[in-house]
Amino acid sequence: MSKRKQHHPEFKAKVALEALKGEETVSELTSQFGGHRTMIHQWKRALLEGASGVFERGNRKAPEIDEEQVKDLHAKVMG
Repeated sequence: MSKRKQHHPEFKAKVALEALKGEETVSELTSQFGGHRTMIHQWKRALLEGASGVFERGNRKAPEIDEEQVKDLHAKVMG
């Protein structure tokens, strides 16, 4: 049984950008970079969907707040 190849994010971005340019067909990109055409389509879609995140203020997601921990800390402070 073979293990799936793990591609680095930089490689995925490079291939997705090439697909977005449209200078080569997806079949040509699979020959050039390897992999499967479905994979390249998925990477291209992910790039398009996540591109707006580059322009978000601070370029970071808001930290998740653990409400239970906040209650515990509040009880200790008030307590």
